[in-house]
Order: sequence, then C-alpha cells, then structure tokens
Amino acid sequence: MDRMTPVKPTLANPCLRLLAGVAALACAFASATVVIAQGTPATDADSIKAGADKAINLCSTCHGPRGVSTSPEFPVLAGQQHDYLVAQLEAFRAKTRAEQIAHDFMWGIAGGLDDRMIDAVARYYASQPPAPGRPGDPALIEQGKQLFDKGVPGRGIPSCATCHGAQAQGLATFPRLAGQHAKYVRKQLEYIQGLVRNAPVMHGVVKDLTSAEIEALAAYVQSL
Repeated sequence: MDRMTPVKPTLANPCLRLLAGVAALACAFASATVVIAQGTPATDADSIKAGADKAINLCSTCHGPRGVSTSPEFPVLAGQQHDYLVAQLEAFRAKTRAEQIAHDFMWGIAGGLDDRMIDAVARYYASQPPAPGRPGDPALIEQGKQLFDKGVPGRGIPSCATCHGAQAQGLATFPRLAGQHAKYVRKQLEYIQGLVRNAPVMHGVVKDLTSAEIEALAAYVQSL
C-alpha cells in the first residue's frame, strides 16, 4: 500500500474496531450508572423536592396538607417512620397489601412510583411535624394505656410499647401510632386479626384482642 493512500474509515481497521469497542463499553457503563443512581436513596436536593412535590400535589388529596389527614379513612402520615412508609408503599406497589381501601386507592398510585420516588415521598412525610393528640373518654384512654404499656401477660398478649416505643412514636419499620385516627387504627387491627391485611408478626400479637380492647388501644394512641 502506498504511504499516501488514505485509510478508509471502516470497522475492518483494527484501530477503529478498538475505538468502537471502547465507545460501546462507555455507553454500557453510563447506562449502568443511571440504573444504579435511580436505585439510590433520594438524598440530593432535586430528589427531595420531587418527593415533596409529589406528596403535596398528589397525596395531600387524601392525606391532608403535610400529611395530617382530616378523614379517619386515611391515615395521618406526618412524622411517620421513614422505613415503615417505604415498606408500605412497596407493599402497595406489589399489591401484597390488599385491604379494600388499598386496592381502591393505593395500588394505582404506588404502581407509578419508582424506588427513588418512594424514598423521597417517605422522607418528606417523615420530616413533617407529627399530628397533635386528640382527647377522648378518659377511662377508655386509661384502659388503652395499660394495654399498650403492659399487654396482657396472662393471655400471652405482649406490650405494644416494646415495638412501637414508649410514646407510640414508632421505630424503623414499626409505625408511629401516636396521633393516628382511632377509627383507622381500629380498622387496621381488625384487618390484621381477620388476615385481610398480611402482617404475620402483628397477627400473632393482636389475634386475641377483644373488640373492647381494640377500641381502648385506638383511643389511647389517638390521644398521644
């Protein structure tokens, strides 16, 4: 080949084949980086803002401004444990939490959230001031406090405070119950008792509670 003959830009040339391989590898690495980034916690400012926007513009319709709902059909989310919120949103998305209200409202909403948005929404609600307690029947509240603090050892019912905290503030995947609507708490305990809501650990704890005891516990946590 004459020294002045130009090299044709085809992939038959070893140098161009090497460059093409490097470019393909770079593209693959970039794609992998994006996937990893989407699965990381929403700690950057843009992601946190996106979570707040989603909560304010979508979730507040049912859960109220800043997560303090007015209807007892929908739980208070303000001040709720981040890990618990993530776990529940993932359960709604996977359709493994299947009580009627979850089916009717949350399956469709959670189905449109990716891992990063779930984390961001959970961070928003966890950062909000908790709802204040609401007073009720003092005798019922006192009965609920005794159940919450001590359980019923003679019937194998443990203290609720062991997992949910001394002031029902929650811990990690154990939810905050303080300030929650009594009606919502009662309904969830009944769902768990009846195996409508899949919560094996909680089922073992609450399966033997009477209706009156559930009513007292719900009144107590709402008052905190």
